[in-house]
Amino acid sequence: MAAGGDHGSPDSYRSPLASRYASPEMCFVFSDRYKFRTWRQLWLWLAEAEQTLGLPITDEQIQEMKSNLDNIDFKMAAEEEKRLRHDVMAHVHTFGHCCPKAAGIIHLGATSCYVGDNTDLIILRNALDLLLPKLARVISRLADFAKERASLPTLGFTHFQPAQLTTVGKRCCLWIQDLCMDLQNLKRVRDDLRFRGVKGTTGTQASFLQLFEGDDHKVEQLDKMVTDKAGFKRAFIITGQTYTRKVDIEVLSVLASLGASVHKICTDIRLLANLKEMEEPFEKQQIGSSAMPYKRNPMRSERCCSLARHLMTLVMDPLQTASVQWFERTLDDSANRRICLAEAFLTADTILNTLQNISEGLVVYPKVIERRIRQELPFMATENIIMAMVKAGGSRQDCHEKIRVLSQQAASVVKQEGGDNDLIERIQADAYFSPIHSQLDHLLDPSSFTGRASQQVQRFLEEEVYPLLKPYESVMKVKAELCL
Repeated sequence: MAAGGDHGSPDSYRSPLASRYASPEMCFVFSDRYKFRTWRQLWLWLAEAEQTLGLPITDEQIQEMKSNLDNIDFKMAAEEEKRLRHDVMAHVHTFGHCCPKAAGIIHLGATSCYVGDNTDLIILRNALDLLLPKLARVISRLADFAKERASLPTLGFTHFQPAQLTTVGKRCCLWIQDLCMDLQNLKRVRDDLRFRGVKGTTGTQASFLQLFEGDDHKVEQLDKMVTDKAGFKRAFIITGQTYTRKVDIEVLSVLASLGASVHKICTDIRLLANLKEMEEPFEKQQIGSSAMPYKRNPMRSERCCSLARHLMTLVMDPLQTASVQWFERTLDDSANRRICLAEAFLTADTILNTLQNISEGLVVYPKVIERRIRQELPFMATENIIMAMVKAGGSRQDCHEKIRVLSQQAASVVKQEGGDNDLIERIQADAYFSPIHSQLDHLLDPSSFTGRASQQVQRFLEEEVYPLLKPYESVMKVKAELCL
């Protein structure tokens, strides 16, 4: 079997990220075709700039390179790499084979990292450009959900124990706020990316200074011209052989942070599904369990959590890689980066596609929510009941003791007998509380326990969310599609 196996065969391992989960567009950005086509584009840009600055490169050579950017003989490149044990030189030879007139000027003055690192930066930029609108769409869908349910009371939980009421929309805004931070961080990292540029073997540009016979200005022009052609506003002034691997840390840290956000959101959805208050979409033909036909498992949210854990761990790779880059560069970064950079983006792409699918079909069960509120609200309302009794002329201490005794009796019914919370019925049956019996419905109105939740939702969406989403308005209508 050839090295690496036949990746199109069912007898060979294929990454589930590519074969099962990630979108075709993200898989293409990390494909061999995109990578090696970008190498050729970089060699063309370098030759064009060198020609413009006076090196003896002909129009015919430039045109030959342009005509063969997509004419990649992958079989020949693989054979050359096996022979040479050098991927860049294998592709220099392969490109030169189909560009015989230009073969002598391909890669002129450059080092392997000219194509390798600059391509990685182009890929990182383009991959971030794919993630940004996907994340914006998730936020938009959740914003619609939060707005529609801004005033729907629900039981809040701290320590996963019943706490004060909130609203379904307000809880959703907790999720949205985290994702908005992720969107801002992704945009910042994308805009901060700098091109490695034309720097030579150790970053000193010595080879290019020699090519241009000591003309420092032309070397700087060359660097700027290629940077502009690649669509970057800035290039690093200082590099070793590679761009600093701190860049990879920055990028994967932001993706790991996104993973943490998605894991929290999808864990909440899974817990709410167990409480039967909310469910992710469930397709008509979908099977929840091979053994239990009644089950409706939150498999999309579980997938997000599973992959988010993987995404969060990947940041350890660039952290360790950057820490062991001796002096100007060591090659122990290469194999690791081939795996972790692609996997981070394919994983992030998958969880965003899946979370968008979830957010477009979330189902809420208000009656279940209402029943749970009725079970817990009587205990929460005791302070309001005491205040009402004091206003009606009662003693705060006497009322407190009465409520304490009745609450413990009601709690015993719930915990020991498995019955419903009957505290309000006990209060209604006790003549001591007759001065406020007519007020109980008002005192137990769930909406009076949610504070400013609905107003907070409205203000948050209008002041923070909608302005952040404005640059992505043109892509908001795209629906999420799951591969499997």
